[in-house]
Amino acid sequence: MNAQELVQKHKLLECIQCGMCTGSCPVSRKTNLNIRQYMREVALTGKLTIHPQNELWSCTTCSTCGIRCPKELNPYEFLIDIRSLAVEEGQIAPTIRDALESIFKNGNPWGRIRSKRSEWAQDLNVKHISQGAEILYFVGCTPAYDPRVQSVAKSLVKCFEKAGVHFGILGDEENCCGSEVYGMGEKGLFEFLVEENMKIFKKYNVKQVVTSCPHAFHAFKNRYEQKSFEVLHYTQMLANLVENGKLTFSKEVSKKVIYHDPCFLGKQNGIYDEPRKVIESVPGVTPLEFDRSRSRSLCCEGGGGRMWIDVPGERLSEIRISDAVESGAEILATACPFCLLTLEDAVKTTGFEGKIQILDVAELLALAL
Repeated sequence: MNAQELVQKHKLLECIQCGMCTGSCPVSRKTNLNIRQYMREVALTGKLTIHPQNELWSCTTCSTCGIRCPKELNPYEFLIDIRSLAVEEGQIAPTIRDALESIFKNGNPWGRIRSKRSEWAQDLNVKHISQGAEILYFVGCTPAYDPRVQSVAKSLVKCFEKAGVHFGILGDEENCCGSEVYGMGEKGLFEFLVEENMKIFKKYNVKQVVTSCPHAFHAFKNRYEQKSFEVLHYTQMLANLVENGKLTFSKEVSKKVIYHDPCFLGKQNGIYDEPRKVIESVPGVTPLEFDRSRSRSLCCEGGGGRMWIDVPGERLSEIRISDAVESGAEILATACPFCLLTLEDAVKTTGFEGKIQILDVAELLALAL
């Protein structure tokens, strides 16, 4: 894609140079990333420059710039296309390259073999989707492989079973959803994953998908350009189950709980109320709110491939932890595997271990069953 095509595709000449995108960008404070200037440079000079790694790869694709833009442009989508050029020219960090290669070879970015994808469920009575299940639970790469996040998948299974949900999984046939592949600019690999995943969904006549991860939810809902199945994030399903009296609790969790809005669930898809309703339904919980919540939520820096490349400077997740502790929260709950890992890591780096606990919403609910 040349400069002129980028100018037309992203309507760069409509930019009024207000600077709202750069001013609202959560990572601009720690890098020299100036999205407004970058867009202006391409629009006016017609030159495509791949900016330094710590600038181009600092973007988390959280979409704050798009939400704040008065002209309704999406600057982060422009940056993703610039990343595509960097990928084509091999100007990427080895960790990004390895993650993309692993996705192509093994269907996940973590360098794990496909035959171990369903090991997390070996002690559970979880059916394969082919065994007459009505709903596909799409586990996702991180909940399937990461030892910490496997607890989220197990907790969600516990909630589904308690509520009598007839669900199944794809087991070792499950592939990466491709959300972060798209965010890293590898559009060719993303299209390959879409094709492969749609084949599998069609094979088992999948009509409804529930995801652990907001990134998979966003990809299936907004990137796949499909109408053959409905997709829900698990907090939407749990909110419905609680509201309809199908999911009830037998224990109290007498804790002050503050909720962190994942960008791909909130900013990208407007899902703010359901996770809060679920948390508030847990007996004994005292819900708290961040000053920066909902559409103003502070990004954890896990999206857009940032799980595989670090950018120097204070981490936004560390600011988030400090704010949570200051609020008096005992538990910080979130609903995204990337948020869970970045926030839990930030507890250690800020020295707040023992003062606050990081839980996924599904884990919080499982405590009360």
